[in-house]
Amino acid sequence: MQIAILYGVTAFIFLGLDVIGLNFLIKPIFDAEIGDMLLETPRWGAAAAFYLAYVGGLLFFVCAPALRAETALKTVFVTGALFGAICYGAYEFTNLATLKGWTWRLTVIDVAWGAALNGVSATAGVALTRAILSRRAQ
Repeated sequence: MQIAILYGVTAFIFLGLDVIGLNFLIKPIFDAEIGDMLLETPRWGAAAAFYLAYVGGLLFFVCAPALRAETALKTVFVTGALFGAICYGAYEFTNLATLKGWTWRLTVIDVAWGAALNGVSATAGVALTRAILSRRAQ
């Protein structure tokens, strides 16, 4: 049950923050630099598959171990941020290496966003799950 709570809370935070970040930070930059490569409407099925799997990976590698070990939230943030930087970096640096028009600016901004998004989502997910589980135990 605690993993279901952790997944739900973390996914809610991750998706909420990413909607804000994509619309106000990432999309304007991508529009300006690679707008001709972007679809008018995202492929929602592919997006849903990504988010379901990605949040699962964040839980598997960062959040669940931190919850079990009662890891300090500062450490959860750093671990989550590193996970995000590595995952987003894999996408960004592959694009930088293989796609015409992909820029260092896109790469740096999106890797930084991935690090921040994952660090905050993991930390808040673990903290809120601990609070929920603590209340339920009372």
